Amino acid sequence: MDRITMLLNADKFIKLALEEDISSEDVTTNSVMPDYKKGEVQLICKEDGIIAGLSVFERVFTMLDPATEVKYAEYNGRPVKDGDKVTKGELLAVVTGDIRVLLSGERTALNYLQRMSGIATYTNKVAALLEGTGIKLLDTRKTGPCMRIFEKYAVKVGGGNNHRYNLSDGVLLKDNHIDAAGGVKEAIMAAKEYAPFVRKIEVETENLDMVKEAVEAGADIIMLDNMSPEEMEEAVKYIDGRAETECSGNITKENIEKIKNIGIDYVSSGALTHSAPIMDLSLKHLKVIQ
Repeated sequence: MDRITMLLNADKFIKLALEEDISSEDVTTNSVMPDYKKGEVQLICKEDGIIAGLSVFERVFTMLDPATEVKYAEYNGRPVKDGDKVTKGELLAVVTGDIRVLLSGERTALNYLQRMSGIATYTNKVAALLEGTGIKLLDTRKTGPCMRIFEKYAVKVGGGNNHRYNLSDGVLLKDNHIDAAGGVKEAIMAAKEYAPFVRKIEVETENLDMVKEAVEAGADIIMLDNMSPEEMEEAVKYIDGRAETECSGNITKENIEKIKNIGIDYVSSGALTHSAPIMDLSLKHLKVIQ
């Protein structure tokens, strides 16, 4: 998920998020600020991490009022951008515009920026543990509803890679698909018959017998799901390059060390998106500009 693709698809989701937060009006803001006044507010970083989602943060405000301006702080001689390492106490940007817009858009803008930066930060830490191994770190479809484009983009910013984007994006035969088809071989044969020939076929396996069946049926990628390191090592030896290999199942930065030297090609982790803590950011020091 690159930045351009994310931004091309972002507006409809941002609009929904704003409508969720402002169903009719912002009663509090309209009470204290009934008329237009120009103001500015500072975006402050409250912990170290990797920033991600600045364009989404900005778009929340410009969707409410196109006249809103966001000026980013200097970082190594240029404006701060997604992927930069930021530090606690750092001024990241100043948002200027109608004070009513700054107040009404604050929470939605921060929700996106905090969530995306948290994912980028967590992904960066996990990716660092795999440096030098040749293993590619992948995300999963375990994303928040209507948050996938933002969360998968944040994974890329943090140094990870995207697995398939959605169900239309590739064939991944999981346990229930295999049960529905009547077995590993039957599921792979059905997928080869139905899916376009340009699609790779990945199959989830839970033991060596399933691995052997997947190899014999010609799977392109074999996922080793919830196996012990010893079982994975045995499976990789059996596969012997006849298919690409992916390790999955409760992989986190705390236990990823165990699978580094097994010889797998990919490791996928739902934790990148469903368990990453938010990054603490805040809009502070709002003031009226005369």
